[in-house]
Amino acid sequence: MWSKNRLIGGTLLVVLTLLLTAGLALAQGGNYERSETLYTTGNAWSPPTDWNPITNWNYATGTTGLCYETPFLYDPLEDEMKPWLAKKGEWVTSDTYLMDLRKGIKWQDGEEFTAQDVKFTFELGKRFDGVYYSTLWKWLDEIVAIGEYSLEFRFSDPLYQQWENYLYSIAIVPKHRWKDKSQEDVLSGANKNPIGTGAYRYETHSQDRMVWVKNEDWWATDLLGREVAPKYVVDIVNRSNNVSLGMLLQGQIDWSNNFLPGVPSLVENYSNVHTYYEEKPYMLSANTAFLFLNLTKKPMDDTDFRKATGFAVDSGKIVSNVYGHIVKASNPTGLLPNWSKYVSEETVDEKGFSYDPAKAKEILDKAGYKDVNDDGFREGPDGSTIELTIIVPNGWTDWMQSIRIVRDGLNAVGINATVKFPDFGNYQDKIHAGTFDMAINNFGSSVSNSPFTFYEWLFQSPIKDRMSNGNFGRYENQEVFDLVTELNKTPTSDTEAMKETITDIQDIFLTDLPAVPLWYNGMWFQGNTSHWKNWPSGAEDTPDHMPSTWSGYWQMGGLLTLTELEPAK
Repeated sequence: MWSKNRLIGGTLLVVLTLLLTAGLALAQGGNYERSETLYTTGNAWSPPTDWNPITNWNYATGTTGLCYETPFLYDPLEDEMKPWLAKKGEWVTSDTYLMDLRKGIKWQDGEEFTAQDVKFTFELGKRFDGVYYSTLWKWLDEIVAIGEYSLEFRFSDPLYQQWENYLYSIAIVPKHRWKDKSQEDVLSGANKNPIGTGAYRYETHSQDRMVWVKNEDWWATDLLGREVAPKYVVDIVNRSNNVSLGMLLQGQIDWSNNFLPGVPSLVENYSNVHTYYEEKPYMLSANTAFLFLNLTKKPMDDTDFRKATGFAVDSGKIVSNVYGHIVKASNPTGLLPNWSKYVSEETVDEKGFSYDPAKAKEILDKAGYKDVNDDGFREGPDGSTIELTIIVPNGWTDWMQSIRIVRDGLNAVGINATVKFPDFGNYQDKIHAGTFDMAINNFGSSVSNSPFTFYEWLFQSPIKDRMSNGNFGRYENQEVFDLVTELNKTPTSDTEAMKETITDIQDIFLTDLPAVPLWYNGMWFQGNTSHWKNWPSGAEDTPDHMPSTWSGYWQMGGLLTLTELEPAK
């Protein structure tokens, strides 16, 4: 099956085989019946040490989603909020949200789940500033429990888009177990032996894995007719993408959310390898990779220069040469495919861009960027030398190849650009401190219930010395900042008002082009059908969920995927 012109090459295959047969088959460890056990990988890159859903950047795979649950789920494929712990939620007035909870839910220790648990969880953000949703209390006045199963959230200045996002991202914790926790415990405690309402209980963990065992008393089985198929979910800590590839092909991993090389050949040559689509792009889209330009430096502070950059970069070449068509080139707006209804085609036709080096040269010529000294590279309109560096983290091989294509495109139109690969910490420090020239980043552009989260990241404000949550290029435009706030204050049910505001944002974005959207990073998913079948796919009459184990994605399809799986044998 393997050949030097397919997949990752014969030499690497030999190495992988030796490693795996020498005892690297981690997934076969433990005393779990294989037909009852699902092995996953693709989220954890270090040993599990934290099961605290409040530290949502650090917890073990499945902490939120498998153990702790949220009031709602969100289905990005249908763009639909699904009631979960909550039976219903609605705005009864413009500033009052009523949430009705399901009756009959119990915590894994047998205690009843009530409105007091929800109230307590949300009020943790009021008690402790370090809680990631504490800013909610700048526009939420109070929470009133109405009996045992209903609550009113009363707002001073409701931010509808952000609120809906919180409804499927804030995991509810049990008041009876958390009420005596100190601030330190809440904000940085490991929360060992977690107790949630979810489909799985903590079983054990080790340096290389996290093990969850099925909660036989899970409320959703009785109330919703949902039952997870695997008795055990074992998440394997990543060693490398290539090791994960070998384990997937040998059937030691059932569900991989790693970026794996050679997916088209995998699908062609291995009948037990399953991807969401049978043909390119094979993957759903998860986020948008942008080329950020540092607008505090010349010539990136020039709109014409930035527009020329957009026309100079061949995103199609990145899609084909780097990714083998398992990703798609981005729309000029950067909006993900699940937000396509918000794209203003008229604005894109008028102000959008695509790969066109001749157009890039034309823009640069008119703006006064000339090759004064005949060295093959243009100088600035004032005669200043232009020498730019593009950075991505060392070891991120797909991004490393991508910025070489970006560099080549810029060089071809006369812009002197080179590439560097700092370690991740150095890379992150440069984009946060604003000491870079150009950099690829996608960290906050992920799929969500609303383009608001995308724009909040892209146009993060106000501008600070360190920009750690987006707007790494330091784009300063109060008009667009105000539009993002206006979008946040628009009810999610008012689609037409959302479209109007988003169109205005798109118009400004494509006029100024403060960052260049390149491609839609894939929601990497490869399943093995040797032990489990009925995986989600884009085909008709199959489960249609976003199959991801990444943190935050269990609530967007990962959990429901477990309820649709079936043993293969």
